[in-house]
Amino acid sequence: MKIRGNPLPRRLIDVLCFLLIGIFLPIVFVFEICVVLPAFHEAGGFWHTFTFLMAMFLVFNIKGNMIACMMIDTSVDVNQPVDPKWQRYCSICERLAPPRSWHCKICKCCILKRDHHCLYTGCCIGYLNHRYFMCFIFYLFVGATYALVYNSIYMWILQYHVYGTWLTLLKLICPMLMFVTGNLWTNMFLLFYSLNILALLYGILLLGYHVPIVLSGQVSAHRKSREYDNGWLMNLKTVFGKRWRLAWLSPLIRSDLPDNGCNWITKSD
Repeated sequence: MKIRGNPLPRRLIDVLCFLLIGIFLPIVFVFEICVVLPAFHEAGGFWHTFTFLMAMFLVFNIKGNMIACMMIDTSVDVNQPVDPKWQRYCSICERLAPPRSWHCKICKCCILKRDHHCLYTGCCIGYLNHRYFMCFIFYLFVGATYALVYNSIYMWILQYHVYGTWLTLLKLICPMLMFVTGNLWTNMFLLFYSLNILALLYGILLLGYHVPIVLSGQVSAHRKSREYDNGWLMNLKTVFGKRWRLAWLSPLIRSDLPDNGCNWITKSD
């Protein structure tokens, strides 16, 4: 599997979105473990240990799959022989391009089975890293849900005497108020709580959009087409590989893809 020469985001918007996950996620994780978790479970107890390990598992998969998306090069190999059967010519790369590959102006290359350019990873999601993107948004959704349950109980029940005011609701609706009223500690938790809600909404929207596309064997640009729909099982293997049942457990699990990224079986074949 090829590794990108420069995996870092190129545009400012990509950098900012990347930092939102790359910087804030570890900070929020430390806050949850050191402040929120001890309010629920005694240190060293079963539920404290279980929740801590579960949180580690979720963070590992969120960050691990995100890094894998960024590191894996899913562009068309410039040294790959051109197949005369390929019908699309890329005027920028000045060569015939494989079916289902499209040029990205940001990445400056043709991407195998290009789905879209992801702001949070700063790279295109395509044939070789589609699995890691789907696992990234799945674990982001699970982690955000898990954290929101704990944070909501902590804020609205355990710390109701601190946060149970109309001002808290106003700050959640208009976060700019956090900069003009309240102390640093309470405002910091409200900021993390707001990010938690945004992460959950982000995960729900992306899963709701991308899961049907994956199950139908398509990509975002041609999501209404059924040309490459070979049944949900084969479609899953095309993204998650032959060991699709285990691939979602960890980005370190090897799961070879059934295709080569250039030649595809269509529904009419």
